[in-house]
Amino acid sequence: MKILVVDDEKVLVKGIKFNLESEGYQVEVGYDGQAAVDLARGGAFDLIILDLMMPKIDGLQACMRIREFSNVPVIILTAKGEDADKLMGFECGADDYITKPFNILELKARIRALLRRAGMAQQKEGGGRLAAGHILLDADERAAWKEGKSVELTAKEFDLMELLMRNPGRVYSRENLLNVVWGYEYAGDYRTVDVHVRRLREKLELDPANPEYILTKWGVGYYLKSGG
Repeated sequence: MKILVVDDEKVLVKGIKFNLESEGYQVEVGYDGQAAVDLARGGAFDLIILDLMMPKIDGLQACMRIREFSNVPVIILTAKGEDADKLMGFECGADDYITKPFNILELKARIRALLRRAGMAQQKEGGGRLAAGHILLDADERAAWKEGKSVELTAKEFDLMELLMRNPGRVYSRENLLNVVWGYEYAGDYRTVDVHVRRLREKLELDPANPEYILTKWGVGYYLKSGG
């Protein structure tokens, strides 16, 4: 597995690189946002770790640019812990978010969870194609289409949509979705789910403001229209 680590704190980068390589990962490093984009474009990475505050372009801008050509899982590192910063990270296409200072064991756990989920469909029984009206998902190729046109989903967006499509009509609370899709307690930040649902609607619904398939059960949670 190949991981890209980009942060302008060179001592921190050195420490992360050492710890990840001791786990058997291949690690490349960079020290500014533009380097992150250039390295991501040129290398076949399985996961990218980006600092939020970096020279040239920040981590959010770098993440958005990377999302233009890649759906590789992205973890944002930041000294900021405000909810607004977390939501902005998800808006820009990040899959996970960890606040400095952090325990390296927690970072390793987040990495393993993202890599496992990103590759899960390749080994999972009952894969294949899932359809809901004009929406089509291929669980084996982790690909999505809207009216026959390819749509790029991030790792977490795909995991969330796949769960809903495999269980049409079943209503999931936001807490339930955090536990199932993210794989760990996400500090009760249920708006994380709201952001991802909204992004899925924008990408897959014909009229995001009036969704036909990715529906809300008010006061309960979200579900996929059954019989679609």
